Amino acid sequence: MHDRDCLHRFIFEQYPIRGHLVHLDAAWRALTLHHEYPAAIRDTLGEAVAASLLLAATVKFEGVLSLQLQGDGPVHLMLAQCTSGLGVRGLARYREGEYTDAGTGAVRVDLIGTGNLTVTLETDDGSQRYQGIVPISGQRLAESLQVYFENSEQLPTRLWLHADASGASGMLLQKLPIADAPGAHAVEVAAVDDAWRRVQLIGETLTPEELRTLADAEILHRLFNEDDVRLFEPAPVYFRCRCSRERVSGMLQSLGEAETRSVLAERGEVEVRCDFCNRAHVFDAVDIAQLFNAGVASDSGRSVH
Repeated sequence: MHDRDCLHRFIFEQYPIRGHLVHLDAAWRALTLHHEYPAAIRDTLGEAVAASLLLAATVKFEGVLSLQLQGDGPVHLMLAQCTSGLGVRGLARYREGEYTDAGTGAVRVDLIGTGNLTVTLETDDGSQRYQGIVPISGQRLAESLQVYFENSEQLPTRLWLHADASGASGMLLQKLPIADAPGAHAVEVAAVDDAWRRVQLIGETLTPEELRTLADAEILHRLFNEDDVRLFEPAPVYFRCRCSRERVSGMLQSLGEAETRSVLAERGEVEVRCDFCNRAHVFDAVDIAQLFNAGVASDSGRSVH
C-alpha cells in the first residue's frame, strides 16, 4: 500500500531535476466528509487538492497557497488551499441543474467551462500576496498547471494526478536552473535537456493504479531505477480548516449591523456554517451587541460542531 497522508521530496543527484510525491487518505476522507459531490467533481477536486500540496512544496513561504478554478461551466468554482505546514481544505460549487456526470478530469468543457486557473500565495498576516493567473487549457487539471508553471514560474514542470472516492495522489517533476539544483554536479545543458526529456517520458508510463497503490520508494524504483535518486523523509499531510469565530465575526461586521440584526430578529440567533468543514458558528443577541458595540467578537460565544 502507498505511503498514506504524506508528501515525499526527491532529487536526481546527477541532474538539476527534483520531484514530489503526495498521497491523501484519511485527510481526503475528512475533507469530503460533509460533501456529496458527483464522482467527476469529487475526483477533479481531489486532483486540485493533491496539486495544491505539490505546488506548495515547490516554494518557500509561511502562509496559504490557494489553487482556484473558476469558469462559466456547471462547476463555477473549485478551490483547494494548502498551508505551508501541509494542511489542506477544499470545496467545489456547482449548479446541479446544469451538471451531467460526463467522466472525471474534464476541467474545460464538462465541468469548469471557459475560465481561469489562479494560484495565490498569501502570508499568514496578509502583508504579502502573490497571484498568478492563466486560462484553463486542455482537458485535465495537470495541463493547465503545466501552462501556469511555464508562464508564471518559468520552470518546466510536469504533474500526474489521480483521485477517486478513497484517496488523492500526485507526482510532480520539475527542471531547475543548473545553478540552483540541490546536489547536482556540473553538467552540460544538452545533457540536462536530454535527461529532462527522458524522465518525462518515463513519468508518462506511471499508471493511476500505480500512483494510487505503490509506496513512493517503489514508484521511484519502478520509474528511475537507472538514475541516482535521493528520497527524503516524508512530511505529514492533514485536513485543516482555517475557519474561526474571529473570521466569522469580521465577516458579520463587513455585512453590517442592520443586516445582521435583521437575521437575528428573524431567527433568534445568527448561524454561519463553514462551507469547508460544516462547523457552525452561532451568535446570540448578546454576542451581536458586543460585536457591533465593541467592534470585536465575544470570546464566550458558543460554537457548534
